[in-house]
Amino acid sequence: MRQGREVLVIGGNRYFGKRLIARLLAAGDRVTVLNRGSSAPPAGAIHLVADRNDENSLTEALGDRTFDVVVDQVCYTPRQAAVARRVFAGRTRRYVMTSTVEVYEYEDSADPVREAAVDPLTVSVDLRLPWDEPEFLDAHYGEGKRQAEAVFSAEPAFPYVTVRVAHVLGGDDDFTGRLQHYADRVRTGEPVSVPVVNHPATYIHVEEIADFLFWAAGEDFTGPVNAASHGTLTTEELCAAVAAHLPDGEAVFRRVEVGEVSPFSFFRSYGMDNSRAARLGFTFGEARDWLPCAVSETLGKDA
Repeated sequence: MRQGREVLVIGGNRYFGKRLIARLLAAGDRVTVLNRGSSAPPAGAIHLVADRNDENSLTEALGDRTFDVVVDQVCYTPRQAAVARRVFAGRTRRYVMTSTVEVYEYEDSADPVREAAVDPLTVSVDLRLPWDEPEFLDAHYGEGKRQAEAVFSAEPAFPYVTVRVAHVLGGDDDFTGRLQHYADRVRTGEPVSVPVVNHPATYIHVEEIADFLFWAAGEDFTGPVNAASHGTLTTEELCAAVAAHLPDGEAVFRRVEVGEVSPFSFFRSYGMDNSRAARLGFTFGEARDWLPCAVSETLGKDA
């Protein structure tokens, strides 16, 4: 691993982003964090304030700075990717975008999906869609990431990687509330709604994805790569881990054919094949091994 690099992290002030920054700083890298100024970066990092959606704001904030690596934690739309591609052309030797397992939302496969299942070169990009509208973006999260990947792929301005991140668990700063959703129902006996056929998914621990991004920043491979721990988990297994943490509670399930279901309950499989990353040299843990620890971290003693 090269040390003393100039690294820019866009976003990254919470959850696995702040863990990544800590790893970069500990390795001796000079880290700059760029955000809209809503929160300060960790001690030791340089802070730049800009709106990454505003090309002029981004360009002015960067000045004449160049970077060995840019890690983009908050690229959600093809518009944002198009701005980044223009602004960082000639400014970085490597670009790492955190993508998502949700790019596979149309791939209904019982087998873990490989990166080739979604080829960014075949994805149509529509910059005219209302990407700036929060409700639209929330409803089209996977599509936004898919099209962002396509923008980087269509006309590469720099070597880039898109890390397709599995569902992340663990940490006492998990802001999603998804494990807490289960804890509330296990404690009260309220049913957990799941599909009649409830499919498994791949997951990754919050510390492991920080390790992965740190590793990916220092490698030289390019293109999409899946980041997921070994093995899949079902809603039932997640609830069992929560119930073990709350011994006075019990998980009760309600099967639904249509309608809203609980977090991490899926009408289709969300399993990713992690063999590309493994071949490239990253060693993943087993999801079932770290799950009890992840539940304990998030729910704490007073869950």
